[in-house]
Amino acid sequence: MEKKATGKETEPLTCKKDASGCNKGEDCKENGLLVRNPKSALRLVEDGNKVHSSQGDKGQSAQISNGYSGGQSSAPCNGMGEVEDAQCPAPAATTTTTTTTSTTCGAEGQQQLMELEDRETWSKKIDFLLSVIGYAVDLGNVWRFPYICYQNGGGAFLIPYTIMAIFGGIPLFYMELALGQYHRNGCISIWRKICPIFKGIGFAICIIDLYIASYYNTIMAWAFYYLISSFTTELPWTSCTNAWNTGNCTNYFSKDNVSWSPHSISPAEEFYTRQVLQVHRSDGLDDLGGISWQLTLCLLLIFTIVYFSIWKGVKTSGKVVWVTATFPYIILFILLVRGATLPGAWRGVLYYLKPDWQKLLATEVWVDAAAQIFFSLGPGFGVLLAYASYNKFHNNCYQDALVTSTVNCVTSFVSGFVIFTVLGYMAEMRNEDVSEVAKDTGPSLLFITYAEAIANMPASTFFAIIFFLMLLTLGLDSTFAGLEGVITGVLDEFPHVWSKRRELFVLGLIIICFLGSLATLTFGGAYVVKLFEEYATGPAVLTVVFLEAVAVSWFYGTLIVMLTHTWYFLCSFVTCSFLSNPPELRLFDYNYPYWTTVVGYCIGTSSVIFIPIYMVYRLVITPGTFKERILKSITPETATEIPFGDIRMNAV
Repeated sequence: MEKKATGKETEPLTCKKDASGCNKGEDCKENGLLVRNPKSALRLVEDGNKVHSSQGDKGQSAQISNGYSGGQSSAPCNGMGEVEDAQCPAPAATTTTTTTTSTTCGAEGQQQLMELEDRETWSKKIDFLLSVIGYAVDLGNVWRFPYICYQNGGGAFLIPYTIMAIFGGIPLFYMELALGQYHRNGCISIWRKICPIFKGIGFAICIIDLYIASYYNTIMAWAFYYLISSFTTELPWTSCTNAWNTGNCTNYFSKDNVSWSPHSISPAEEFYTRQVLQVHRSDGLDDLGGISWQLTLCLLLIFTIVYFSIWKGVKTSGKVVWVTATFPYIILFILLVRGATLPGAWRGVLYYLKPDWQKLLATEVWVDAAAQIFFSLGPGFGVLLAYASYNKFHNNCYQDALVTSTVNCVTSFVSGFVIFTVLGYMAEMRNEDVSEVAKDTGPSLLFITYAEAIANMPASTFFAIIFFLMLLTLGLDSTFAGLEGVITGVLDEFPHVWSKRRELFVLGLIIICFLGSLATLTFGGAYVVKLFEEYATGPAVLTVVFLEAVAVSWFYGTLIVMLTHTWYFLCSFVTCSFLSNPPELRLFDYNYPYWTTVVGYCIGTSSVIFIPIYMVYRLVITPGTFKERILKSITPETATEIPFGDIRMNAV
């Protein structure tokens, strides 16, 4: 029934006579019922009665004065499609409005209202900000950005980096925060409210997150092994007298006059390769060897910490990040001060920031800037959607995006000084050029070069302990976030199965990730980590973000449309460059065989393949002609609850 009211006063929205058009046994076919509820929280299920809200015909949607369209009712149905009595509030003076009322009953409406009533929220705004910062600032900020900066023009690289942040990274970062907060759903079910045919993106994101959890935590297990080994008066990677050392071990920091030859290996490198990784016991990916029980115990303890940090939801993890997100900044400051006082530190800083303006003319520099800002901020992993979905609806997510992305970029830049001051010191001690010391761009920088520098500082034990603690906290934040993206996505998609069993689901997820990590815990596990790092995330995530931006800007709305067009080109260019020219992988003295490229492509494709598979599945199960199937598949299935004071409305 359609009811129009004009003048200064309107009829109460929830009077029974407004719903008189709902005959027994049938549903109202118009748009949603606006309900004024005197309580701030709605009771969703009363005496077993269910509520179902119909999105209705968009053409008949009534526009409210704030620009939102009519929404759904919280009045209970009696199971026959009939609306029971609802308390009529006192008439209110409003501007002229047109209101269309209806209600339907069903499981879909119950799920929507459960999201509105029962969804957990952050205890404090700072919990959310620290969680997002902790997710964005990870191990890659410590070692990847400094080298990307140096290799692409030093200080001049900051120009393309800033441009890509403004026109690509931050808009996508904001887009995901806005979508998550507005729709209050994880990476899978949110597509019901945006563009259902792209729901496969959510499943692809979950697979990518599981891949990352399977190898990223192994790097933390290495750091944990170093941390345990640091509790000694003399760090074990400072001498060549250990059982794992070889005849090529050369300790040039000793008081004896030691000459450094091309075959010389530092004790720090032998500790990393022969004691921690034990790669000498593997022949490569053809023969990974046995499993290292030391690393297995380290990883088991890490996953135990992760489980008890996230098993209860964001109210638990939001407290843990007060330590894991702030502690790294304290350590970075201490290490920055210590590094600046080392002899030769200026050589490293000069090497880090010396501008090379000619490199700005190279296309590769701009591609590297886009890739770095993308992987640094981290859209496309479902984490920002999940974290923002627990915000209050009216939270200023635009301000959050600016604050957290700025903190992340500044952290990356400052980390460069922490790293290169120490590399300058190493070059001074070795009497070599900084480029010879700074030739490693991966984890070996942290576990060999930086660890060796710390070992030869005064109070080396103290600095080693706090440094590897910092690496652990950086990694834990990102692990919390990645798994929360999967947890929120699955729980929102299957609330009737897992909504009351979160602890059990998280336990099962942790076990799956641990079992998936076993290949990385073998003697050749470092080779597996490198393979997954190169192929499992990069092109797959870029593809996901590209399709996500297409779905949002073309089929859903006009969120940052002009800015996302720039990102379309960047994602396409980077992905095509990767596919046409795959990286030639090499780790230590091992050259990856050609067949690993095929395996790598299979790993990367195994996640994004869910996107076209779901599209086909969606079109097959949708009734109607092919055109009707397409139109239904790109039309939102359900409306989004909009809180407007005490009124709950549907956005359609």
